[in-house]
Amino acid sequence: MSLSPAPRRASRRRPLGALLAALALGCAVPASAASAAPFGPTPPHNPYAGPDGTATMHGDTGSSDTTPLAGPGAGTLTSSRTALASACPTVLVGADGYPVALCTPIFGQVPTVHLLDPDDGSSLASLKLTKGSLLGGVYAYIDHQDRLVVADGSRSLLRVGHHRDDDGAWSLRIDRSLSLASVIPEDDAVTGLSPDWDGRVWFATGGGVVGTADDTTGTVKALSLPAGERVANSISTAPQGTAVTTTHATYLLTAEGGTPTIRWRKEYDRGSARKPGLLSWGSGSTPTFFGPAEGTEYVAVVDNADTAANLKVYRTADGSDVCSVPVLRAANGPGSENSPVGAGRSVFVAGTYGYPYPAVPEGAGASVPTSADFAGGLTRVDVRADGSGCSLAWDNALRSAAVPKLSTADGLLHTVVRDPLIPGTKGTSLLDPYRYVQIDPASGQITRSTKVGVGSLYDTLQMAGTIAPDGAYLQGTVTGVLRIAAR
Repeated sequence: MSLSPAPRRASRRRPLGALLAALALGCAVPASAASAAPFGPTPPHNPYAGPDGTATMHGDTGSSDTTPLAGPGAGTLTSSRTALASACPTVLVGADGYPVALCTPIFGQVPTVHLLDPDDGSSLASLKLTKGSLLGGVYAYIDHQDRLVVADGSRSLLRVGHHRDDDGAWSLRIDRSLSLASVIPEDDAVTGLSPDWDGRVWFATGGGVVGTADDTTGTVKALSLPAGERVANSISTAPQGTAVTTTHATYLLTAEGGTPTIRWRKEYDRGSARKPGLLSWGSGSTPTFFGPAEGTEYVAVVDNADTAANLKVYRTADGSDVCSVPVLRAANGPGSENSPVGAGRSVFVAGTYGYPYPAVPEGAGASVPTSADFAGGLTRVDVRADGSGCSLAWDNALRSAAVPKLSTADGLLHTVVRDPLIPGTKGTSLLDPYRYVQIDPASGQITRSTKVGVGSLYDTLQMAGTIAPDGAYLQGTVTGVLRIAAR
């Protein structure tokens, strides 16, 4: 049954307290005012999702990787770690202010939901889900009633609510469940899911099944994409439709009567093999909706071309090309497993070529070459005002170890970088230091940073961070969740 969310906490500055794309995974510099021009608009709010900026791994259902919340402000930056012995790629926050993390334990790898204390990040309650594929415990979202929506290994769509008992103790319970087994083969599993503007939940499986589910009526409808095309990342929804990027092409689909229908399909250069630092043979992008008028006029992905990674921008209306721009050239790392950041006319791409993931999904195939140094790289590309193409704004070799988030409130990019143990080198080790950084999106330069830890316990594994309502930056690691704040 559907239950109301817990009462909203009073808004206040909370005291300081103490992901996986692959397993399932200092001193503060004085801040300077961001010189970037305002970015926006961002995709419109989805009425069936939680708050923009915190409802999905990529901020909103359009996967813009933006947030309307300001990150850690003036004051001394400090960090603490909640140790969960799990990789926690998804850390979300509902309207009631309580963070919910979807994690995969190192031992057993059974996806587990944690309700976190917003004051110190400790786990208030946990719930184990049915184990599925490696990527089946990664993507989820918070709905408009503060429930975590996720598909588990039993091929069921779940809404997990958090509830407070009369004695004050918290618990996590499955409020609603709907089987998707009628359209998903037994050897397949849901990779990504997102709500549309009619309240249906769209989902895509690793094997290329795209469907819609209405868990109020029990209706499930699906479409199989061409044989051989796999979905290795999440999906994105906007009023115009649902964007899905497979290992071969990007699609926009709509649901006539609830049945998925392909509006357009655009192939991209998937290269000759999977690259080191990517988790599939193809684009590593969750497609990003962005645009200067409605926030959804364009769709962006990064391809997997052999010699260079190219940002591909399409018009949402018909899939026509806006531009194809080589990115990450300064770092000489032709690959990105991360969703692009998009706001207004600007797109930011972070490189992951050579990132040392401890595991890759089944069927990902061998990488060519078998390994490489972590190149990193961060590039900004702007669509021209008349929509006639794109221009490179800047390109650098910054080594982001997480999916950056752009705050439209403070005008900064927020992420965690992985520094080499030996300065000036590109190698990685189990003793690498990690820093939380704030970046001026106008120049690509770091304006403020603080060390968050040294060693593999702090590996952020190219997972996405989330800015909480109190300004704390919550970042999943291979062993738990970091909480970075200012005091």
